[in-house]
Amino acid sequence: MTAAHARQSPTPIATRPRTIVRRTRGNRHGPVTRLMSPGDLGQLLKPFVFLDLFDMDTASFPGFGLHPHSGIATVTYLFEGSVRYEDTTGATGVLPAGGVEWFKAAHGAWHGGGPGDSGHSRGFQLWLALPPDEELGQVENVYLAPDSVARDGPARVLVGTHGTARSSLKAPASMNYLAVRLRAGEFWRYQPALDHTVGWVALSTGRLLVPESVEAGELAIFESSADAIDFHADADTEFVLGSAAPHAHDLVLGRHSVHSSLAMLRAGEQQLSEIQRRLQNEGRL
Repeated sequence: MTAAHARQSPTPIATRPRTIVRRTRGNRHGPVTRLMSPGDLGQLLKPFVFLDLFDMDTASFPGFGLHPHSGIATVTYLFEGSVRYEDTTGATGVLPAGGVEWFKAAHGAWHGGGPGDSGHSRGFQLWLALPPDEELGQVENVYLAPDSVARDGPARVLVGTHGTARSSLKAPASMNYLAVRLRAGEFWRYQPALDHTVGWVALSTGRLLVPESVEAGELAIFESSADAIDFHADADTEFVLGSAAPHAHDLVLGRHSVHSSLAMLRAGEQQLSEIQRRLQNEGRL
């Protein structure tokens, strides 16, 4: 489906660059920078509806307590450090750098976490809007160790497929979500699937030329197209990118939920309220 590689330049065969149509540095809240929300850029990039870049240490940020979600799946990936996690299915543990947390909240679940057993942690958390036939389905949680994450060249395939690599996570729609490391001077080409006209990139560190410069802390949105994207690392760079077929459904928002209709939202929020009462009875809230 895709063909990509990383190498030291020379310049690749010339193609028309994908134009960047929007870019943002988001809104910072302590160690977390919100680059995309369902009420703003998520409307343009759905099924990708929410993206946080976190850069935190144990001393200054204790983490997030248990909190609810429904109608979405979250994908957490670390470039550095570790984070602890827990959820209302009973899962607990520590996710190390290079590992993936997949938490499909669907009809409703609570989860939480914070810095793990390292002094510093840096990575991204992404929300995916689920299609109507899955948004009230069963909760699914998968925690992948680094050596279980598929890899093709410099790219780790968190969701979807790339080159010869396929994620073990079941994508809710036609999409790819990759984490990539490039050294200064390297070139890498990403070829999306034919139906992947939604595309974006967000940098944790470094600087890319695409050919416009995109720097650490930025989210850049590409024009609607399935054309290849050429990435030139102007410095050692770590980034995530997403491509997908457009999500053809409305985003109906609750405080912690994203659904395709008001009826679905109400059903998800009812389930979250029932879980909340149970957690309160158990003394966990």
